[in-house]
Amino acid sequence: MTTPPTAAAIAARQRQTQDKLTRVGKAISDLQRERGQLNVRAVAARAGVSTSFLYANAEARALIRAGIAASQRKHDRSVQSAHAHAEATWRERALNTEAELTRTQKEVLAQRQRVGELMGQLRDFEHMVPGEAVQQFTTENATLKRRVQQLTMEHRTLQERLEGSRSNLRFAEKRIADLEAQLLEQRPTMPTARQQT
Repeated sequence: MTTPPTAAAIAARQRQTQDKLTRVGKAISDLQRERGQLNVRAVAARAGVSTSFLYANAEARALIRAGIAASQRKHDRSVQSAHAHAEATWRERALNTEAELTRTQKEVLAQRQRVGELMGQLRDFEHMVPGEAVQQFTTENATLKRRVQQLTMEHRTLQERLEGSRSNLRFAEKRIADLEAQLLEQRPTMPTARQQT
């Protein structure tokens, strides 16, 4: 016939359980700080307790669930922050390129108007001034035409850069969305006691 456990034995068992729970909490904190894999086996190994204890004790299960949830929230915040930073960088590049493109378009338009004005003046002066002045205006006109061609090439280059920036931004957004989807699919789930045996 077995004798009922004494109060001292019950108190000793409660102290042991509390000590194990303290070690489990510390192990979870350490794994979170080190960004280690947070699961039942890793916590059991770090805390020096059995996986059976972690499954059997309700407080231990709650600690592990809370630790996994906190780690996941921290990871999700990190992914969102990285996504926001990458998107802001590409958006800023695209906006800068668009601003430069607008500036170049205005400059090309201004240069074309100036060339038109000079061409008109040149025609007027051909009737009033000797050939030497006409040659000077012709040279200036040729210089302005080259400048217009150069600005047109710069405009085309900036348009290509803008298209490249937009393409890179679309690719980065798609890649980030794919990675977020993969993360959601691979969220760690707590194994059941039956899976551990």
